[in-house]
Amino acid sequence: MTPPPDLHSPRTASAHRRQDPHETPAAADTAGLCKPRLHSSALFGGTDEIEIAHGDALYRLRITSLGKLILTK
Repeated sequence: MTPPPDLHSPRTASAHRRQDPHETPAAADTAGLCKPRLHSSALFGGTDEIEIAHGDALYRLRITSLGKLILTK
Protein backbone atom coordinates (compact mmCIF):
# COMPACT_ATOMS: atom_id res chain seq x y z
CA MET A 1 0.00 0.00 0.00
CA THR A 2 1.44 3.40 -0.94
CA PRO A 3 1.20 6.40 1.40
CA PRO A 4 -0.95 9.36 0.37
CA PRO A 5 0.88 12.09 -1.57
CA ASP A 6 2.58 14.83 0.41
CA LEU A 7 0.48 17.87 -0.50
CA HIS A 8 3.17 20.21 0.78
CA SER A 9 5.85 19.00 -1.60
CA PRO A 10 6.40 21.30 -4.59
CA ARG A 11 5.65 18.58 -7.10
CA THR A 12 2.27 17.49 -5.72
CA ALA A 13 1.15 20.89 -4.43
CA SER A 14 1.22 22.40 -7.91
CA ALA A 15 -0.69 19.42 -9.26
CA HIS A 16 -3.45 19.91 -6.66
CA ARG A 17 -3.56 23.70 -6.91
CA ARG A 18 -6.75 25.10 -8.42
CA GLN A 19 -6.05 26.70 -11.78
CA ASP A 20 -6.81 30.43 -11.89
CA PRO A 21 -8.76 31.14 -15.09
CA HIS A 22 -6.82 34.41 -15.50
CA GLU A 23 -3.39 32.76 -15.35
CA THR A 24 -1.49 32.03 -18.51
CA PRO A 25 -0.02 28.52 -18.75
CA ALA A 26 3.48 29.94 -18.24
CA ALA A 27 2.37 31.76 -15.10
CA ALA A 28 0.73 28.58 -13.80
CA ASP A 29 3.98 26.65 -14.26
CA THR A 30 6.09 29.23 -12.39
CA ALA A 31 3.42 30.55 -10.01
CA GLY A 32 5.54 29.58 -7.06
CA LEU A 33 5.35 26.59 -4.91
CA CYS A 34 2.65 26.58 -2.25
CA LYS A 35 2.08 30.32 -1.97
CA PRO A 36 -0.80 30.98 0.39
CA ARG A 37 -3.91 32.25 -1.39
CA LEU A 38 -6.76 33.99 0.40
CA HIS A 39 -10.01 35.01 -1.20
CA SER A 40 -10.83 38.67 -0.67
CA SER A 41 -14.22 37.76 0.82
CA ALA A 42 -12.37 35.88 3.58
CA LEU A 43 -10.36 39.01 4.37
CA PHE A 44 -13.12 41.59 4.09
CA GLY A 45 -15.98 39.58 5.60
CA GLY A 46 -18.70 41.66 3.96
CA THR A 47 -17.08 45.06 4.51
CA ASP A 48 -15.31 47.15 1.89
CA GLU A 49 -12.29 48.19 3.99
CA ILE A 50 -9.87 46.51 6.40
CA GLU A 51 -6.80 47.62 8.32
CA ILE A 52 -3.53 45.71 8.09
CA ALA A 53 -0.82 46.14 10.74
CA HIS A 54 2.63 45.59 9.23
CA GLY A 55 5.59 46.28 11.48
CA ASP A 56 4.98 49.68 13.06
CA ALA A 57 2.75 50.87 10.20
CA LEU A 58 -0.98 50.60 9.71
CA TYR A 59 -2.33 50.17 6.17
CA ARG A 60 -5.87 50.36 4.80
CA LEU A 61 -6.98 47.96 2.09
CA ARG A 62 -10.28 48.80 0.46
CA ILE A 63 -12.43 47.63 -2.41
CA THR A 64 -13.38 50.38 -4.86
CA SER A 65 -16.78 50.76 -6.51
CA LEU A 66 -15.24 49.10 -9.59
CA GLY A 67 -14.09 46.08 -7.57
CA LYS A 68 -10.38 46.98 -7.53
CA LEU A 69 -8.19 46.84 -4.43
CA ILE A 70 -6.45 49.97 -3.12
CA LEU A 71 -3.75 49.76 -0.42
CA THR A 72 -2.86 53.01 1.37
CA LYS A 73 -0.65 53.85 4.32
